[in-house]
Amino acid sequence: MKRRRKVLSWMAGVLLALIAVLLIVIATFDWNRMRPFISDKVSQAIGRPFAINGDLAVAWQRDRSGGWFASLLPWPQFTANKVSIGNPAWAAQPQFAQLDALRFRLSPLALLVHRIDVPSLQLVHPTVDLERDKSSRATWTFVLPQGQTPSAWTLNLGTIGFDRGFITLDDAVRRVKLKVTVEPLQEAIPYDQIVVQQSADAREQAGKTAGAAAKKTMAGRDAGKDREDQVGHASAATAYQFGWHAEGSYQGSPFKGHGKTGAMLALQKTTEPFPVQADVHIGDSHVALVGTLTDPMQLGALDVRLWFSGSSMAKLYPITGITLPDTPPYATEGHLKAELHRHGSRFNYQDFRGRVGGSDLAGNLLFVTGGARPKLSGDLHSNLLQFADLAPLIGADSNTEKQQRGDGTLQPADKLLPVEPFRTDRWQAMDADVNFTGARIVHGEALPIDSLSTHLVMSNGALYLDPLRFGLAGGSVSSNLTLDGSQAPMHGLLKLNARHLKLKQLFPTFAPMRTSFGEINGDVALDARGNSVAALLGSANGELKLLMNDGAISKNLLETAGLNVGNIVIGKLFGDKTVKINCAASDMAASNGLFDMRLFVFDTDDAVINVDGTINFASEKLDLDVQPHTKGFRVFSLRSPLYVKGTLKNPNVGVQKGPLLIRGAGAIALGAVAAPVALLALIAPSHDNDTDNTCRTVLQQLRSSGKMMPSAKRNAAPRKK
Repeated sequence: MKRRRKVLSWMAGVLLALIAVLLIVIATFDWNRMRPFISDKVSQAIGRPFAINGDLAVAWQRDRSGGWFASLLPWPQFTANKVSIGNPAWAAQPQFAQLDALRFRLSPLALLVHRIDVPSLQLVHPTVDLERDKSSRATWTFVLPQGQTPSAWTLNLGTIGFDRGFITLDDAVRRVKLKVTVEPLQEAIPYDQIVVQQSADAREQAGKTAGAAAKKTMAGRDAGKDREDQVGHASAATAYQFGWHAEGSYQGSPFKGHGKTGAMLALQKTTEPFPVQADVHIGDSHVALVGTLTDPMQLGALDVRLWFSGSSMAKLYPITGITLPDTPPYATEGHLKAELHRHGSRFNYQDFRGRVGGSDLAGNLLFVTGGARPKLSGDLHSNLLQFADLAPLIGADSNTEKQQRGDGTLQPADKLLPVEPFRTDRWQAMDADVNFTGARIVHGEALPIDSLSTHLVMSNGALYLDPLRFGLAGGSVSSNLTLDGSQAPMHGLLKLNARHLKLKQLFPTFAPMRTSFGEINGDVALDARGNSVAALLGSANGELKLLMNDGAISKNLLETAGLNVGNIVIGKLFGDKTVKINCAASDMAASNGLFDMRLFVFDTDDAVINVDGTINFASEKLDLDVQPHTKGFRVFSLRSPLYVKGTLKNPNVGVQKGPLLIRGAGAIALGAVAAPVALLALIAPSHDNDTDNTCRTVLQQLRSSGKMMPSAKRNAAPRKK
């Protein structure tokens, strides 16, 4: 018995001696001797050069937070100075990551069960270089060695901290160059506090960009509503721990921004929302968001409040990849929910509202990636749409406004039709299916257009507005428009029907309009090719028909409406008097942008006015003859025949040289009989009782008249070719 005790005591003494010797060896061991071994093993594991270029040291201290047994054993704290991870050979920068120092504690007892417990990890001045070349090779993609069996060891990582970090990003694929600084906040900031602050800041920026009306539109909800809508799934304990600042360029535009995130440890938690906040300027576009990201390492789901503002929505294309039209300055605010996946994501911009120029805009949009092309779908509506805000869509805004939204295609001073090309290259980047409704459209204060609605479809580079409807002057215009941007030049098709347009409702503030000025019906069918409005009309083929019944026109009215040609013509023929029109009819045929007057007639109580000639939309030149014919023997005498020359922008009206037309007898002076037949279809919709329609009588008379007086142009000798 005594011998056994002696043996056990001896063995215990030896064990304690060995432990003591081991502790002495470990405590006095020069760990720098291990640097080559550690560097080699890590390099093999990550497939990149790894090096500890400074001292490697170990300090020992007890863990007072554990139990009594655990606290008896000192824990090692490793410090590695000047740590670096290399970049691939093709990268511009030699190092992927650098640290002034790396410190971490290690649980010795966990090693007995093949577990590496690191309760704390401290990074001192980390610097990370991220590069991606034009062939999509990225420095953040690690090619790990193949054929290795899974390790029996597991890693448990606790808190991660650093004092200040630096990240550089040079992405040739997305044309992004950024320098980012990340540092811990002096104290954690509650989530809902940042939500309210970002809402106020974004709305203030909206006011600077799109005007006070935009700020007022988005400030309609109170702070409590902001918290309710935007906190989402974040818990009350969620807080922001780190702040960041970034500068550089994005898609060739200057980039500057800042924001906040949650703690680094929270990145590992797949079920707890990770708080994010960003406020960035890209060129003159402003994007802000605040919310949460679930499963940040895998980009699982995004739930944020999102703000956009800038000089034109078209500038969001390089930022979002969404094809949007040119617009006046805008600002929007909405709730973005996104499901993020490697091979396809869904972005749902819900219940957004805002301003575009002087118009309000609201709705819901869904953007889905992962198919043959991304697709945008949704519903948009506007309670009050300023007609002028639609001008940038076709390049019809002023040169000053073009420069403000960044377009370099200025409108020539002598051209009326917009020459700015459509951005058809962007149409093939995505598909779209969007419904838009404008409850009321206004042109200033005096020209209301009742409403507008359209169904926009974009597919494989082709844009369809089918239907495109709007209420105009108490009547309606129904059309469908196709612009096929996949063809070069673009192929356009337009079909339009106008019914019951009442002239007096176009000028509600103009006193002479209080009496009836007639009703207009019309049909248009055009086929064209070109990449701008000017090019399309300059190549158009098809026809245009218009009919006005029982109206009146005055020189003052035309002057107010800005109708220069009509103002001069009416003034020269009738002076300043108001002219009652029994019927006005027009039938034009278009061929390669040349619109020929097959029929253009004004039937008044005193006379018939015939217009003959062409309008060339390719050159914007006018070549028209205006020929008056009196009815019977009247004291009233019309002027001589007129010509209309010049351009659409600067018309020139004068008196024709040569003899005056024969006055007196004559019924109707026209050069065609077949043309009035096509216009009869426009009569029926004009009145409930079409038996009283004057145009029906006039057109039937045109068909049957055997006393037609040919126009001067048709009597003239044929032109030399």
